[in-house]
Amino acid sequence: MLCRYRPKGVCDANLLYQAATERGADPVTSTVVRDSVAAARTGREPGTVAIIGGGASGALTARAIARNSAWRTVLISPESRPGRGVAYGPAEEWHLLNSRAAAMSADSTDPQQLLRWCRERGIPADAASFLPRPVYGDYLADQFASAAGPRLSHHRATALAVRPDGPRWIVTDDTGAETRAEHLILALGNPAPCVPSAVGDEARDDVAFVADPWAPGALDAVPADQPVLLLGTGLTAIDVALTLTRDPRAAPLEALSRRGMLPRAHPAVPAPAVDLEVEATQSLSPLIRRLRQAVADGAHWSAVMDTVRHQADRLWAGLDTAAQERFLRHAQRYWEVHRHRMAPPVAARITALRDSGALRVRSGRLTSVEPDPRGGLLVRVEGEQPKRYGAVITCTGPGPLPCSGGPLLKGMFDDGLLRTGPHALGVDTDDDGQARPGLWLVGPLRRGRLWESTAVPEIRSQAERLAAALPEPAEHHLRTATA
Repeated sequence: MLCRYRPKGVCDANLLYQAATERGADPVTSTVVRDSVAAARTGREPGTVAIIGGGASGALTARAIARNSAWRTVLISPESRPGRGVAYGPAEEWHLLNSRAAAMSADSTDPQQLLRWCRERGIPADAASFLPRPVYGDYLADQFASAAGPRLSHHRATALAVRPDGPRWIVTDDTGAETRAEHLILALGNPAPCVPSAVGDEARDDVAFVADPWAPGALDAVPADQPVLLLGTGLTAIDVALTLTRDPRAAPLEALSRRGMLPRAHPAVPAPAVDLEVEATQSLSPLIRRLRQAVADGAHWSAVMDTVRHQADRLWAGLDTAAQERFLRHAQRYWEVHRHRMAPPVAARITALRDSGALRVRSGRLTSVEPDPRGGLLVRVEGEQPKRYGAVITCTGPGPLPCSGGPLLKGMFDDGLLRTGPHALGVDTDDDGQARPGLWLVGPLRRGRLWESTAVPEIRSQAERLAAALPEPAEHHLRTATA
């Protein structure tokens, strides 16, 4: 609707206000426009922060910045309810959080907030609970909605391109609108999965190949009467297996990875905390020895991991480049299966599926995937006979940058606005998440410079730190001085 009020691609505030206040207009968008009109009439434009991304990273960051009256924040995302994102939007009730409720509050200063929210809605939960992911998505969406108002609004659109304009940034979106801001924050979540090189071009275009299991309707056509291969054995594969076995299947699922390792399960009762301060070293071996010694001394491995997790960024930064590369080659998978664990009910369900033969987990090296003339895909694994599957689903997790970043990030890399961080795991930033003046990142895209950057507690901390690091806009300084 707004595009017809934009002569020659330029937004006029009064015309936009007219558009936004017509019958049926989105009141949140109207708030943005009213602020713009008020600023135009007084000759003072409030400082503007634009956030691209409507998942947990975007919602938590928007909420943190909205507490600062110096800034007006606009979150740009296509979701109807920011906060749910890919992690919580398409999830079903059988998909549980991988962390206990005690760690998942949106506010680090109020760890009981999530539990109060659950009690107010009659949702049974305590500090040790693993909530359904759709419930947690609703919680994050409510947190964003409760913060929305004159200082925080949602522009429902997909960002297509970003360009600098002097000291400001311009975001172009698929509605034809342009958002101008002094600061731009990329909160895009994980990059898309990387399709294994063994999957041929024809197979990638085949209906039996699912490149992204979280795409809308991606699993709807997966056959229940033919074997299905999951490429990967991490938490994405676990989620897909739960979905595909919600109804009885006539043919089994297989999950394949180089090591064939599944995530470990959380203990049913949280293990006693361990007091463990690990000294940063440039080499990897002393760190591994220290952790093994802590377990040998009687600490539960999960408690050791939980303690080290909060020191992980410091330990990662202390390793030299060669040691980081050795970790990625040889130890990363072991870290992941112990760090990113299954909720006990999920682990019990996976065990039952394996015991019944409905799910087979194995190790192997994928060598090729090609269309089969009989239908489906023909898969070759090193040292094994070719086998036909009714579907092959990529469950390998986020791919490397820049190739897995999508069109928006690719354009920013091509334009020199971003550069890859260490080991191409994410985008290079400073300690506060700033890639260049006025351009910031929050969440998984900061991996590489940081190690722990994908879970809510770390994203929450990044959002709060970024909000504190934002300088006050020049207009705010002027208003304060003349007040």
